[in-house]
Amino acid sequence: MTPDDSRLDAIATRWSLIRAAHAAGRAQDADAARRALVLRYARAVRRYVGGIVRNAEDADELAQEVVVRLLRGDFGGADPDRGRFRDLLKTAVRNMVHNHWAKANRRRPAGVDPDALPGAADRPDDDWDAAWRQNVLDHTWAALQDHERAHPGSLTYTVLKLRADFPDETSDQLAARVSAKTGTRVRPDACRQMVRRARVRFAELLVREVELGLADPSPDRVAEDLAALGLLEYVRDFLPPDWSTSGKLSEGRA
Repeated sequence: MTPDDSRLDAIATRWSLIRAAHAAGRAQDADAARRALVLRYARAVRRYVGGIVRNAEDADELAQEVVVRLLRGDFGGADPDRGRFRDLLKTAVRNMVHNHWAKANRRRPAGVDPDALPGAADRPDDDWDAAWRQNVLDHTWAALQDHERAHPGSLTYTVLKLRADFPDETSDQLAARVSAKTGTRVRPDACRQMVRRARVRFAELLVREVELGLADPSPDRVAEDLAALGLLEYVRDFLPPDWSTSGKLSEGRA
């Protein structure tokens, strides 16, 4: 990622990034913003299309068409007052898939409705939410890894990733894994504290990732979006009673 891409990807909200991607008079910044949008959303688009269109080549082609539209700046009319950007993007993808099915079935009898065919665009919204949820989690894990790299001695990513990969292991077993991976002896009680702190950091980064996708990142809107995406479980233990007013996570239970 270039310095310009990094700067644009870190601005206040994804809506700000979308506006930058369609700004007139600053072509270089607009191009960088469009590339940042592609980096954020291309994988979610491909996952969703792949769940609808079973042919991998067709799915790749349709997902690429969405990417081209993002790079071309075709979402300049997006308006945060009319809904979430992910809903706008979902509609664009569904329309492209619908057109794909319509073209593929032109030779069928006139009474055949492409929407009624297996794999048609009108699948439940759960498919898109699942793709978007995984996209949010991927970026949160990446942010946690970046945090560990930026803080020498931190094991937030290492510890939490091992806990996620081996959820049924005891603290003794997990501490042994961390020790083997880092080459430094980690006691079980210290490992438990490291996991707890890592979970708090992950929750903070997850909230931040969701905030970036909202035009109005108020605590209540963030909580609603977390719930809609099935991600509330990751932060539930760290939501204090005054979350609606403070917007700050607590340390949770020890």
